[in-house]
Amino acid sequence: MNEAIGFVKTLAAENGWKKIGSHHGELTDAVMQELDLIKVRTDDGYPVNDLESCDAGITECETLVAQTGSVLVSSSSAGGRALSVLPPHHVVLARKRQMDPDLTAALYRVQEKFGSKFPSFLSFISGPSRTGDIERILVLGAHGPKKLTILLLP
Repeated sequence: MNEAIGFVKTLAAENGWKKIGSHHGELTDAVMQELDLIKVRTDDGYPVNDLESCDAGITECETLVAQTGSVLVSSSSAGGRALSVLPPHHVVLARKRQMDPDLTAALYRVQEKFGSKFPSFLSFISGPSRTGDIERILVLGAHGPKKLTILLLP
């Protein structure tokens, strides 16, 4: 965990982060308590402008999908719907045991965890969105963060 904390501190310093958004969780709490930044927590409600002005969002996830290089987040694992998409940099904290080989295994894991009480939001994230719709110019992060960092912890 110390390496993850050090890495996030380096990211914050290199990118000039001043404000960071997150939610309560085993991994996010361990990292957030060590950061000397303004913090916005999404667990108990928050002013939308506060989250929109964060330099990064740190979340946990349900699973990592090796087949597609994707992260599967839910409203419960990612602190709601907005935290993984509003800040320009999304940092995901995950454990090695959360790695699944393919989409079928990832969805099976979620089904086993939640049963019939699925969260209101599931999203597969495979990196920044890309579009070339406007004059065939490639734009990264048109719909969500421009940067995605995944920290795989033991």
